[in-house]
Amino acid sequence: MTWKTVFTGSSPNQWRRTRRPIIREAENIWRSAPADRVSFLVDGAAYYAFLDQVIEQAEEQLWITGWDFDPRIKLRPDDPDAEALGTKLERLAARKPKLRIRILVWAMGPIYSGKSLRLFCKQEWAAHPQIELRFANHRAFRGSHHQKLASIDDRIAFVGGIDLTARRWDTPDHLAENELRRDPDGNPYDPVHDIQVVVEGDASRAIGDLCRSRWKSSVGEDIGAPESAAVAWPPGIEPLLTDCRIAIARTEPGFGKRRGRQEALRLTLDALRGARCHIYIENQYFASHRIGKLLGERLREPDGPEIVVVTTRSSHGFLEKVVMGGNRDRLIRRLKQMDRHGRLRVAYPAVPKADGSEQEVIIHSKVVAIDERFLRVGSSNFNHRSEGFDTECDVAVEAASEAHSTAIAGFRNALLAEHLDAEPSDVARALQETGSLVAAVDRLNTRQRGLRAFDGIESHGATALVWGTDIVDPHSPFRPFHRTRALLQRWIGQLFALLSRFFALSQRRTSAIDSEINPSGSGRKK
Repeated sequence: MTWKTVFTGSSPNQWRRTRRPIIREAENIWRSAPADRVSFLVDGAAYYAFLDQVIEQAEEQLWITGWDFDPRIKLRPDDPDAEALGTKLERLAARKPKLRIRILVWAMGPIYSGKSLRLFCKQEWAAHPQIELRFANHRAFRGSHHQKLASIDDRIAFVGGIDLTARRWDTPDHLAENELRRDPDGNPYDPVHDIQVVVEGDASRAIGDLCRSRWKSSVGEDIGAPESAAVAWPPGIEPLLTDCRIAIARTEPGFGKRRGRQEALRLTLDALRGARCHIYIENQYFASHRIGKLLGERLREPDGPEIVVVTTRSSHGFLEKVVMGGNRDRLIRRLKQMDRHGRLRVAYPAVPKADGSEQEVIIHSKVVAIDERFLRVGSSNFNHRSEGFDTECDVAVEAASEAHSTAIAGFRNALLAEHLDAEPSDVARALQETGSLVAAVDRLNTRQRGLRAFDGIESHGATALVWGTDIVDPHSPFRPFHRTRALLQRWIGQLFALLSRFFALSQRRTSAIDSEINPSGSGRKK
């Protein structure tokens, strides 16, 4: 048995020898690599502002890989002179002849999110020879490409839950009404909470490798690593961690003779098993049978850890409400029945509105914090799809020093403070005085902005999975015609890419003709 000195207590000064670490090479992660600097960017405004600075430095390779993409968004909506993302990418490509920008989006993402394919076809940026927009095929029928990655010359990379698309930007105050929180069509949207991790160093090269691997899988093109190393961490931004190892865990469905990968699920389960004092979870969904079963077992332990879960209450669409929302309610009911020692809290965040009512904050983040020892952030939801059906990517860090444990505890406290309208020091003080994360939350949860319990879930009732879960939220792929479907999806993706270039080139040609006919721009001659 492997032993390692790690943090195990409720105070950063409590260290002792324990069993093998949570993160284990070749068992529950794909790869680990050293990172010079790491930061956890809370909410879309922080991520977009950081990315806005970094991509200006790109020289050879800029990768954007995601579930969805919208070139109309502005990375700095608070700046009235900010340009749209598509315009920014075109400007960078025109200024840097060696730069290649490759964007890989799930083929159904733009359709699922309600945007038309014409969104990509009618913009000139998509026709630039140094910019490639491709649509990712997926080996599993109805499965989605759910990774949210960005890599800049293998020096700085981003991983988490935030796509570069509409309705993702928000600030930590999550005001019920914010004029800046509008989609490119001008429509307001609800407050949304999310997290993206940024890494610098060798860990960034690993994320670049993952982007290139996904590109090869979908496009068939093998791209080598970049040679440039000029991209630097922006000044004035303090990292949360320095000189640490970052672990990368993936989820990929199996197809043909290729086995699927469930590293992210194994890492999460191992982390939950390793908790001694506190488990803190943020997730868009809370509907996983395997994760719920393990949490129930931990609650039954006389001296098991406390569990605080922050998740989303609202559901989008009938099927999601019935299946995902139904399974969440049943899981909460089952855990309450097992919580004989009062160590469980499941809640959703809310902020006050001007009329005195409340506005829910949508949780889109995917976080697991274990004691002051382990932190995982990524794209994996606590549902069945993320366990073996969709493609996912999570990154994790395990404390190797007191400085690391202090940083992990501080980040968890900052997340709770955001939801409770408090300061991180308030959370730390309440935790120290009570010795309980649950008691600390209860003590501070007294303001207009705070965490709200899932009331109305009776203690008695159904706890099994909702009928139809295997159809709406499957664990693994079902492919009676997987070869035909894979070919068809690849052809559709290639057709989308060709149409995108055709319409963009047509628009550029039309604009050139108009300029030639009427150089003054006062109107077309008849």
